[in-house]
Amino acid sequence: MGDHKEQQPVRVGAAVRRRRRALELTLAVVAERSGLSVPFLSQVENDRARPSSTSLEKLADALRTTAVELLAAADPAASVDVVRAEPVAEGDFDPRTRALVRGHHQLHASEFTGDHDAGRELQHRNDELMYVADGAVEIEAEGRAYRLGRGDTLYLTGGVRHRWRATVPDTRIIVVAVAEHIEAVQNKTR
Repeated sequence: MGDHKEQQPVRVGAAVRRRRRALELTLAVVAERSGLSVPFLSQVENDRARPSSTSLEKLADALRTTAVELLAAADPAASVDVVRAEPVAEGDFDPRTRALVRGHHQLHASEFTGDHDAGRELQHRNDELMYVADGAVEIEAEGRAYRLGRGDTLYLTGGVRHRWRATVPDTRIIVVAVAEHIEAVQNKTR
C-alpha cells in the first residue's frame, strides 16, 4: 500500500456560503451583483448545482474574490490523504515542524518536535488542541502556567494568548486547530 490521495469533484458551495456570510451579503445581493439567479445561487451553496467557469468568475467577482480562491477554499466531495512520517537521521535533535494535513482544509494539524521560540506569544482566532505525544512542555496561557507530560492535552478557545516551551529533549507536540480561514468564532466585543 502506498500513499493514497483520492479526490472527487470539488464542492464549492460551502466556500461560497462562507464567503457570502463573511461579507454579510444576502443571496439576493449576490444575485444582483453577479447576474445569476437566487435559486441557482442557492443550489450552488447547497452543492445541488456546479457553476460553469464563467458563472464561478461572476460569483467570485460579486463576492470580491477570485475563482481560484473559492476553489482553494472548497471542500472536496470525498478525500483520503495519508501523510507519511519523515525519516529522521539518527542523532538529529534539531527542532522540526511538519504539517499533518495537506492542503487548504477546515482542520489544521501540525507536529512540533524539539523546542521552538519559547518567547513567541501566539494567538489564534479559532480553537486548538495541543497534545503531548512525547516528552514534556510548559504552556503559559492567559498568564497561567500549565505543565503537560506525555499523553496530556490542553484545549484553547479562539483568542487565548499562549506560548510554550519543551522542558525535555525530543519533545513532540501535536497541535490540531480549526483553520484560520474558517469563521469558527465571532469577534467578541471587549
